[in-house]
Amino acid sequence: MGVATLAAGLLAALSAAPANAVTDGALDGDGHPYVGLMVARDASGAPLWRCSGTLISANVYLTAGHCTEAPAKSAVIYFAADVQSLAGYPNSGYDATGTTYTHPDYNPDAFFVRDLGVVVLDKPVDKVTYGALPRLDSLDALKTKRGLTKQTFTSVGYGLQKSFPDAAAWKESALKIRMVATPRLIQLNAPGFTGDFSMLLSNNANTGGTCFGDSGGPNFLGNTNVVAGVTSFGMNSTCGGTGGVFRMDRSWALDWVNTFLG
Repeated sequence: MGVATLAAGLLAALSAAPANAVTDGALDGDGHPYVGLMVARDASGAPLWRCSGTLISANVYLTAGHCTEAPAKSAVIYFAADVQSLAGYPNSGYDATGTTYTHPDYNPDAFFVRDLGVVVLDKPVDKVTYGALPRLDSLDALKTKRGLTKQTFTSVGYGLQKSFPDAAAWKESALKIRMVATPRLIQLNAPGFTGDFSMLLSNNANTGGTCFGDSGGPNFLGNTNVVAGVTSFGMNSTCGGTGGVFRMDRSWALDWVNTFLG
């Protein structure tokens, strides 16, 4: 997602902003070929911003709501591991096109509460494996009476690999290459901030994490293909500390997405 869109999504009350790529990670290569980079387009077909996401069937691409919100009407999607090297981006060379849909309860003024969107593809994209949805409320088991389990996730996305304050922005790296990191669970079902709709994962040099091109990208449970949540927001402008993930195991997420899979 571009800087202009990020600025528009800043929330002063919570200091949360749409998050967008994998930092301190590794090249994904062919590890997750069903994870792609989308470019949202308006009604005239003009490019708006880019996000990451996951094919969960041949026709349905799962992403964040702030990636599909108005004025987006459609999207083109790339599944190459290295989109950076493709000629013609963002106007040609893509693997799929589709129509964007945003969760009906999505509110741009509190985007993280129902930060969910899909792209329904015009033509199916066949993959050997697709991302899978979690079981209803299954992530609640990660919180015990003594705290949190030592759960790790596999975050995948395209975009900014290094982020710096404005004065050092020239040092940033924003190659459109699919990368992977393995953050750990920091917060779940906490009163106030994360509530029961999101969770916080680590974002540091040891585990890697997400940053600003990676919004909507998957956070797989462990090393499975189960999309526990989609990358939603960051806590600061340099993508350090923790990253927010919208949970996919809640009924309001599963029920809505399943209407497209049905």
